[in-house]
Amino acid sequence: MKSRTSITDLFDDAKYNNKYVKVCAPMVRYSKVQFRTLNEKARSSEFCTTVNDSPLIVQFAANNQDDFVDASKLVYPYADGIDLNCGCPQRWAMKDGYGCALLSKPEVIHDFVRGIRGSLPNNFSVSVKIRILKELKRTIDLCRQLEMCGVTFLTVHGRTPSQKSSEKIDTEALKEVIASVSVPVIANGGVKTLLDADRLHKEVNCDGVMAASAILANPTLFSGTSRTPHSCVKLWMDFKNEASEKITFQCYHHHLVFMLDKLLTKAQKNEFNSLSTFECVDEYVREHVLDSQDCVLDYEHRLGEFIECKFSDEITLKHSSKCRGCGKSTCYCICNVYDYDASDGAFFTSRVTNDSLDYMDSSLFDED
Repeated sequence: MKSRTSITDLFDDAKYNNKYVKVCAPMVRYSKVQFRTLNEKARSSEFCTTVNDSPLIVQFAANNQDDFVDASKLVYPYADGIDLNCGCPQRWAMKDGYGCALLSKPEVIHDFVRGIRGSLPNNFSVSVKIRILKELKRTIDLCRQLEMCGVTFLTVHGRTPSQKSSEKIDTEALKEVIASVSVPVIANGGVKTLLDADRLHKEVNCDGVMAASAILANPTLFSGTSRTPHSCVKLWMDFKNEASEKITFQCYHHHLVFMLDKLLTKAQKNEFNSLSTFECVDEYVREHVLDSQDCVLDYEHRLGEFIECKFSDEITLKHSSKCRGCGKSTCYCICNVYDYDASDGAFFTSRVTNDSLDYMDSSLFDED
């Protein structure tokens, strides 16, 4: 078990210093340890961590208490807390009873929280991420009930489940929700710059601000930069070189696609999208992005030693089942993380193909 960060202390320290907690949102396929480390601070193939990877809260999508509690037990030795996703509005999640589908079943959410509080130590953080409901009173009632159940904090996305990420967030609703509870509340939605985060904090009086898609485009957003600096790109390359066996080409390439959005011309973006090897990507970045001085920068932070995560066979075997897409007992194929009915299976293959999808458009990534 690695050393822990007290999530409660993070909020207390920020409040004492008239500041707020800055949070990188959990993002499917993107929240890998290398990217988490870049922001300063399915099991086995999907979850890994290092001795420096803290504070770390692991978010799960679940539709029953048993799965949620057991999954939480698996990561307990390696994380500072867990979070229940009740904010994802995507079709595949709603269809299977995950994400926003749980907002209509508050009693189920309560059972999830109580299950953690009855199974793991109280100093282990448990939180819930929700969206604003059309009836604000229902949102406030839900948050108050979750507070009574023992959540450490709440994250509230300022849009309803039916709203698109391009629509404005409801700051008045956020303000009322935050004022209705005593636990810390992180506000989410519409944050593209540090100035946006500062404004949101001041307007709604939240305890923390979470950013998602904008963090992909600029991992240094919370430091106040307007675009990804060359030093951050170089650090991402260093992380890959430090533990090349721990990162896939898809992950490495896709993050650079987002980070280089404002650093490359349209023609260069199209060319970069078609690259298919680590070597080609690195050569292209060194030639078209990095200056000579970027290659000799001295960085204070490194990934740190990877922790060998050992998971209980009793729990993992209990939940082993066949994939609904490919029929295999152990599977990490695209059908488990995406809407396989609407996918041609090529969204995240070993090569980013040049089709109708503009991979340089970071707005494609929804903020949940």
